[in-house]
Parts: sequence; C-alpha cells; structure tokens
Amino acid sequence: MTLYKLPKLSFSYDALEPFIDRKTMEVHHDGHHKDYVTKLNKTLEEYPEFQKRIEELLGGIETLPSEVRTSVKNNAGGHANHSLFWTILAPKSQGKPRNELNELINKTFGNFSTFQEKFTSEAVEHFSNGWAWLCAHKGEVKLLATKDHESPISHGMTPLLVLDLWEHAYYLKYQNRRAEYVQAFWNIINWDEVSNRWQEFKMKGATSREWRMAG
Repeated sequence: MTLYKLPKLSFSYDALEPFIDRKTMEVHHDGHHKDYVTKLNKTLEEYPEFQKRIEELLGGIETLPSEVRTSVKNNAGGHANHSLFWTILAPKSQGKPRNELNELINKTFGNFSTFQEKFTSEAVEHFSNGWAWLCAHKGEVKLLATKDHESPISHGMTPLLVLDLWEHAYYLKYQNRRAEYVQAFWNIINWDEVSNRWQEFKMKGATSREWRMAG
C-alpha cells in the first residue's frame, strides 16, 4: 500500500534563492517530508479502514486507535503541512493577496502592514518547533501558531497561509536567526495560491488544493 505520495515541487531547488537556499530545499523536501510520507504509509499499512484523504484523517484524529494515533498525528500532520507549504512558495511573490482576501485582511487587521507585523510576531515568538498560520474559520480569517505538526484542520479551521518554523526549514542558512528567515518569507509567498484557497473555502467551506499534488 502506498496511499500517500511525496508531491513534486513546482519550482527548482534553487529557485527561492537567496531567501531559501538549494541545500535546505533538498534536505527539507527529499529528506524530512519524504520521511513523514514513508512513516505514515507504514503506520496505516494494517489499517485499511483509516486510509482516507489526509484532511479526513486529520479531522478525525480522536477516532483513531490509540496505538497509531500519535504516529498519524505527527506524520499525517507533517505531510499535510509540508504539502501546503510548498504550494504557497514562489520565486516571485505578488506582494499581496488579490481582491477579496486582501480586503478581508485589511478589515480584520486594519491594514496589510499590520497583518504582516502580527504574523511575523506570531512566528518569531513561537516557542519550539511548529508552524505559523493564517486560517479561514466561519467566514473570517485569524492567526494561529501550532506546535510540532499539529494542523488547523484538526480544529475545524482551513489553512490559507503557512510558514514552517522547524529548524530544519532554515538552520543551514540562518542558524538561530529565525527572525531573518521570517522576514525573508515575505519575498517568496505565492499570494495567487493563497487567494485561490480563500475562494475555494468560500465556495465549499474548505479547500483541498494541496492534496491534488500529494495523492
């Protein structure tokens, strides 16, 4: 059984330089992410009834057998979070989201600059490994930080934008300077994809765009 697959990147390993270097991308995608996929498939090998779409799996963590729950939470979460992360990175950022999402961010946070400041603060000040998010929930957007590979999907939220805060995402280039890494992130956000995720959320109440790549 190979239910879950490592998604291919839509850009070359060096396409995000100088903000994220080639070696980091190779280790991050071909090493860390691949390991999560391998371990998730192995964990569910003998549980065909739980071999579901990843968002369904994460949305029902508490229904899983206790002997596999932690492994699925960690590895399915790692697979889900990374699959999304790759889709919202781009060599050339559009600078801001489009149309309605931009208006909603301005309405929620006051203006786009304030949103950037609050997201940056959430990411820089988050203690330990984890992720920083902009999520859709009940027609609104909100910021969230999660530990380890916890996914907003497990809390009924739909992720729109995410930043990987695990050290493997930045340590080869930035070492302990997480703040520099977070600032660099603003130069490589694929806002078209983030905006598309919001539009799909509006139409369907959720979005699974990243799973079209992940299998």
